[in-house]
Order: sequence, then C-alpha cells, then structure tokens
Amino acid sequence: MAMDSSGGPPREAWGSKAAFVLAAAGSAIGLGNIWGFPTTAANNGGAAFLVIYLCAVLFIGAPVMLAELILGRKSQRNPVGAFKAIMPDSSWWLVGGLGVLTGLMILSFYSVIAGWTLAYILKTATGVFEAGADTTAIFLGVAANPWQALMWHGLFMLITIGVVVKGVKDGIERWTKVLMPLLFALLVLLALRAVTLSGGGSGLSFYLQPDFSVVTPGVVLAAVGQAFFSLSLGMGAMITYGSYVSRDQNLETSAGWVTGFDTMIAFLAGLIIFPTLFHAGLDPNQSGPGMVFVVLTSLLSTIPPAPYGGIIFGTGFFLLLAIAALTSSVSLLEVVTSWGVDEKGWTRKQAAWMIGAAAFVVGVPSALANGAVSWLSSGWPQGPDFLSFMFAVWGQYSLVVGALLISLFVAWVWGVQAAGDEVRADGTRFRFEAVWRFLIRYVCPLALLGVLWTLVQALF
Repeated sequence: MAMDSSGGPPREAWGSKAAFVLAAAGSAIGLGNIWGFPTTAANNGGAAFLVIYLCAVLFIGAPVMLAELILGRKSQRNPVGAFKAIMPDSSWWLVGGLGVLTGLMILSFYSVIAGWTLAYILKTATGVFEAGADTTAIFLGVAANPWQALMWHGLFMLITIGVVVKGVKDGIERWTKVLMPLLFALLVLLALRAVTLSGGGSGLSFYLQPDFSVVTPGVVLAAVGQAFFSLSLGMGAMITYGSYVSRDQNLETSAGWVTGFDTMIAFLAGLIIFPTLFHAGLDPNQSGPGMVFVVLTSLLSTIPPAPYGGIIFGTGFFLLLAIAALTSSVSLLEVVTSWGVDEKGWTRKQAAWMIGAAAFVVGVPSALANGAVSWLSSGWPQGPDFLSFMFAVWGQYSLVVGALLISLFVAWVWGVQAAGDEVRADGTRFRFEAVWRFLIRYVCPLALLGVLWTLVQALF
C-alpha cells in the first residue's frame, strides 16, 4: 500500500503494473467502444475516419490520459483531493468536483443501458431472435416496460456495487483480471466469425481501405471527439486510478499500454460490426442502441449454421457488451466512492452503497425514458428522450469541459516541469517529454475547444 499524501492511513494500491493497466483499460473500454466507435466511423467515411481517429488517440487522447494519471499519483487522492493537494487555497478543486458529479450522473444512465445487455444475454441464449422476429417490439418489451427497465437497471447497479465494495485489490483488480482477458477472447472469436461471413469482405473494404476524399473538417472533429470519449477522459477516472499507482511504476509506458488496449478493442469491434452488417446488405448508418438492440439482432438468424450460429454469436456479443459495461461502470462508481472515502471519511462499504443507491435513484427517469413514461420519452432539448438529454449534458459537454480544464491546469497552472518530475519519480527517463509538453500545452486544448465548439453549434 502507498502512504496517503495527506499523512493519513496507507492508501490501497494496485498489486502490479499489469493489474493497473488492465483496470485502467477496463475503465476506458465500454459501450462507446463496442458500438459508438463503429457507428461513428460508418457515418464519417469508414477507413479514412479510422486513420484520423488513430492519430487523435495518439496526439490528443494519450497526452490527456497521462496528465490525469500524473495528477492522481502525485496527490494519491480522488479528483477533488488531487487539486486541493497540488494547488491548495485555490478554486481548482471545483474541476475535480465537476468530475465527481459527472461520474455519478453518467453512472446513473449508463447502468440503464448496461442493464439491457443483461436482458439480451438471456434473450439471445434462448433463441428469441429467430427469422422474422420483431426486434423492435422485443427491445421495447425491455426498455419500455417500466418494471423490466428498473429491474435490469437495479441488477446491474448491484453487480457494480458488489465489485467496488471489495476494494482496489480484492474487488476491482481481482475482477478485472478475469473480465478483461474474457473480453478480449470474446472480441477475437466474434471478429473471426464476422470476417468469414458471406459478404463480409465488403465491410472490411469499407473499414480498412481509406478514401480520403470524404474527409471534411466535420470528420476530423468527429474523430477527435470519439478518440476523447472512448478513453473516458475528463471525469477524473484516470486521476482516481492513478492515485492507486505506486511510485516505482512508469506512468509514461502505463498510459501507452492503456491507450493501446482501448484502441485495439475499438478496432476489433469494427471488425465485428461492419462485416456483420454488410453480410446482410445493410448500410450501417444507425447509431446507438437502435443499431445494436434492433438492427444487429435482426441479423442473428442469418448467421450460419442456423439456428445455432446466431444464438452463439448473439449471446457472445451481448456478454461482451455486458463485460465492457461493467468494467466502465466500476470505474464510474469508484471515482465517487474514492471521493466519499477521502473527503467525507466514509468507509468504502458505506460510500459504495450510498452512492450506488443514489445513482440508481437518479437513473430512474432515464430507465423510464424509452417509452415507459411519455413525458420523459420526448420533448427534451437534447435528443428525443431524457436519457439522450443526460448523455448530451454529462457524457459529452461535461467531459469535454473537464478534460479541457485538466489539460490547462497541468500545462499552465501547476506546470509541465512539475508534472514531468512526477513521471520521472520512478527513476526512469521521460522519453517523450518534449513532445508531451507541446501536445498538452497547445494541441490538446485547441482540439478540445474545437470539439466543444462543435457540440455548442449542434444546439442551434
């Protein structure tokens, strides 16, 4: 265990660098990687988008991730405590407060969608999606049924709380060591099956053969935004996970491994989605839950050998989604739990249960916003329903603002020299320090301002 920087009791720590990398990668890898990346790529040029996305991850996402990890390890605190420890007697702790609030709000609606994946594991395993099945009606039977929606939302939240209550090593680390290899194995198996489907070659061509004539400024900003969102930056998750990193670990290489794993998972998801949709002759231009829970499930009966091919593929896919969702929801709850333990003096058990219960209650309107309650299902300023509104406010705007302020703080307030000293605390050389300094001071803030400007313009 690492000594808390405040002089308090020893702080929990990851058992090894590999454990930290797997846990942090699990935090970044979520539903946005599995369906968000492929559908955004489909709507922005396919392979050309992929190339720009990879550049954005390398030159924007990775530097901000390293900045968050530096803040966490230096302070050994949660997002609020990190800013208090590094810049006391200032108002910068409010940035950490925004991250904690964002984590709670995202968890509240994230658990709703993740609960659907649990329901769909059972549905696909029992062969519900046979030829001619009304996949829209099946989806509404889960999402628009208030008792079903609330039950699956509550069950997923209970699973998340159960992991976080056990702590860093006995809970998050132990489960991550099981879930992440399983996640990767499922992805590889599903990708191998998808690319061998008849007609899948057209999907691979769309995904892997770039046509840069389709690139516009909008495509570039979409790639930057997706790279940023897929890494779960801006809410303090990496600050929290970084606070459990011992000082003998190399933060530079750790950030590289986490970024690499996250990007690889998104890439493999594309290898599943595109061949599968092109197999059925569909243009994959529908995003979000509709694409996964309605469009993709309508294709399961076409996957040979019938009917078992679709059952095995579908069950594996939704198990994959559930695992990805769980590794992310655990990090969301851990951000706020860490705040409760550090700042409020609660026990981990008290914090996890109280905050998890609060997230469930806050998530009730989102659970009822997909047809169960009419006034929650339409009329909100961002999107057709309350869940979409919550995603826009907390899953987009708040994250971008948070990441922008974090990058500005590290680059210009605390300073790149102090941040670099923390990277070198393990006694090794900060190999890409000059590049990182330039990116975090100039490129990352400008890119995040561009994404924020695009989001604001979408309001009008």
